[in-house]
Amino acid sequence: MGLVIRERESLVSLPKASSNSPKLLIAASGTGGHLFPALATAEQLTDYHLEWLGVPDRLETQLVPKSYRLHTISVEGLQQRLGLGSLKVLGRLGLAILQVRRLLQQGHFQGVLTTGGYIAAPAVIAARSLGLPVVFHESNALPGKVTRWLSPWCNVVALGFPQAAQYLPRSHTVWVGTPVRSQFYLAADCSTASIPNLAIPDDVPLIVVVGGSQGAVAVNQLVRQAAPAWLDAGIWVVHLTGDNDAEAKALVHDHYVPLPFYDDMASLLRRATLAISRAGAGTLTELAVTQTPALLIPYPYAAEDHQTYNAKVFAKAGAALLYQQSELTPELLQSQVLQLLQSPEQLQQMTEAASKLAVTDSAEQLAALVRQMIATQGKTLRKNMPAMLR
Repeated sequence: MGLVIRERESLVSLPKASSNSPKLLIAASGTGGHLFPALATAEQLTDYHLEWLGVPDRLETQLVPKSYRLHTISVEGLQQRLGLGSLKVLGRLGLAILQVRRLLQQGHFQGVLTTGGYIAAPAVIAARSLGLPVVFHESNALPGKVTRWLSPWCNVVALGFPQAAQYLPRSHTVWVGTPVRSQFYLAADCSTASIPNLAIPDDVPLIVVVGGSQGAVAVNQLVRQAAPAWLDAGIWVVHLTGDNDAEAKALVHDHYVPLPFYDDMASLLRRATLAISRAGAGTLTELAVTQTPALLIPYPYAAEDHQTYNAKVFAKAGAALLYQQSELTPELLQSQVLQLLQSPEQLQQMTEAASKLAVTDSAEQLAALVRQMIATQGKTLRKNMPAMLR
């Protein structure tokens, strides 16, 4: 059986676009690191008719249908070692390319924007087989394998970190930063540092622990062992544990707030004195925009250790301290955090360094690249079109 593209209608009114608006397919799937930059860019493309390509049972099925028509296909990553499983994946990829190609043709799309991940391969290959322009956004300092393989096929690769360009020598790259949700810029305009629905006093130091969109059980365990000394020192802790930690409520204290997630991350990070965090590109961008000093613990099993590459950029700039999970003990974490919070001068230096890493118009820049690529491609098509068809 061939793959079937499933469609999910939006649950609210789609962004208004005229009948003459260009049509763009956005291919973004999986984690917040892929989805949030694409959603932030989509907010800037109100003059386009936008539809979405994703995977069933991933985060996009919760976020995207609120605003955009979602098409889903079955696709997965290639195994590290070739075998029967890899052949099945390749077969699915081939079918997915055909399905996306048909979607692009029947939907009269004029281009594709992708933020990487497994969904990028069928989207990029299908689009280029039809001569459609592709803008690829890579948020990490070390581009992933999919990006390195597909970047020569793309019209332009937009980078979250300028350091990524050295790994894509045959590609047209532009550094634009990584787009973040509009709430982060709204928070920047607020004069208050209050956190909605959390009764955190205004005059106390606050640590915010962020494990990424899936949480981080190993970081959670380290924090729970180190936190009692912080709490005894009058520090408050908001700990975003994720949904997969069976011991999420093991520590009980009036100044310790464990939550699986929190919607208004912009306000929370702006209020934070210090963040303890993984080093996904999206999270680091949010830390830069909110100018939040951080202690970074890269996820040790991330593909090609790309989180360490991200964290090194922030550590070298002076915006964060970097510790590998394997070297960090509860005692070391406890003492390092206390030392930081007792050094307002160092925290201020980290704040200033973080602000210099922020690209505050990233979504606008990426949207402008999309417009430029589609406009250029349209001119080329009209130029090559027989006069009688113009």
